[in-house]
Amino acid sequence: MFKAMLKHKLWLAMGVVIGAAGAITGQVMAEKNSVAQPVIPVEELRAFVSVYDRIKQTYVEDTSDSEIIEKAIEGMVSSLDPHSSYLPPKNFKDMQVSTHGEFGGLGIEVTMEDGFVKVVAPIDDTPAFEAGVKAGDMIIRLDGKTVKGMTLNDAVNVMRGKPQTDIEVTIMRKGEDAPIKIVITRDIIKIRSVKARMLEKNYGYVRISQFQVPTGDQLVAKIKSLKEENGSDLKGIVLDLRNNPGGVLTASVDVVDAFLDEAKVVYTEGRIPDSDEEFYAKDGDVLNGAPIVVLMNGGSASASEIVAGALQDHKRAVIVGQKSFGKGSVQTIMPLSNGAAIKLTTARYFTPNGRSIQAQGIEPDIVLEPVKVERIEQNDLMVKEKDLEGHLDNPSGEDDGKAKTTPLIDEDYELYQALNTLKALSLSRR
Repeated sequence: MFKAMLKHKLWLAMGVVIGAAGAITGQVMAEKNSVAQPVIPVEELRAFVSVYDRIKQTYVEDTSDSEIIEKAIEGMVSSLDPHSSYLPPKNFKDMQVSTHGEFGGLGIEVTMEDGFVKVVAPIDDTPAFEAGVKAGDMIIRLDGKTVKGMTLNDAVNVMRGKPQTDIEVTIMRKGEDAPIKIVITRDIIKIRSVKARMLEKNYGYVRISQFQVPTGDQLVAKIKSLKEENGSDLKGIVLDLRNNPGGVLTASVDVVDAFLDEAKVVYTEGRIPDSDEEFYAKDGDVLNGAPIVVLMNGGSASASEIVAGALQDHKRAVIVGQKSFGKGSVQTIMPLSNGAAIKLTTARYFTPNGRSIQAQGIEPDIVLEPVKVERIEQNDLMVKEKDLEGHLDNPSGEDDGKAKTTPLIDEDYELYQALNTLKALSLSRR
């Protein structure tokens, strides 16, 4: 009796949905005959109701209606591609907070690949970054529990937790023969989207760790501060996008806008007209045409690739490093009436010259593979002018009084090479 009633209620509900869809379609057809009427997949809906009924009646544990429906929605959306997902109310709220720079967790951008969680990139100065998690790591266990069979939301929820609590993350890393276990202490993640410093006189360094709503304004402010510190305009900057997993699309447009005068930055194409958009830079270049070297690697994704692609197409920057991640799709957040939302891939984006980055990435102008550099010790027995008896003194003094610091080549070889490239570009403008 209960089974019959359940089926009756379900079919009644499905009938209302189908009837409403038919009414809407009929109205649209009456207004515009050129629009094809969608076909309602009746047999597939019957199968859905049948599965729903079997779960309610025979599954080993009692499962609520809302839980079954939520799991069905989650599976339906996440099976489309690695970046579409269903966001329950808590996840949706956390996502909204993260785009403005503060949230709880480990500090990694992740996606699903072959049933495991893949690290797109750790975010600078976060617990995962400090613990040594690297772009490309495959997470296979969380606190000893395999992630195989988990949805991305399930895995993210396990990684989230109260600040100052530990989680053991087991990863597989390319080049390592055995899994690596890393204990990470959760914390409130406060992201500094933009950091900057002078590399040496006239040459600045700007690091963007993630693209958030205020990133563009922060970038311009940092560059202006570097100019003030330098005492004059800069001769160029290194823009570091390594291991930047992306973020807000409009923030990437704002960053490119800071360096271009009235030029196309990126455009998107999707199935519906609202998905087709073009984004342009306005007038004004904060560097007044000074050269830019963009550093990127395999952890540079999405919004990072928009920036690198636009600056490369307009020949505004030289891209140095390794091929980027290759995420060339746009996700739209669609809130639902229950406080949840779906993150749905709605378009592909293209560089100003029409290049699709999807599954291809941005090719650097100068390939620079990650290497280990070992310094060759200088021969202390080599005689120099200052060692000669009776040598003339330097009128400026032999000691310039500057504090000794770690040479850049020892600190960050890729950045050292980027600076050399930047200097060459600056010299060529003379």
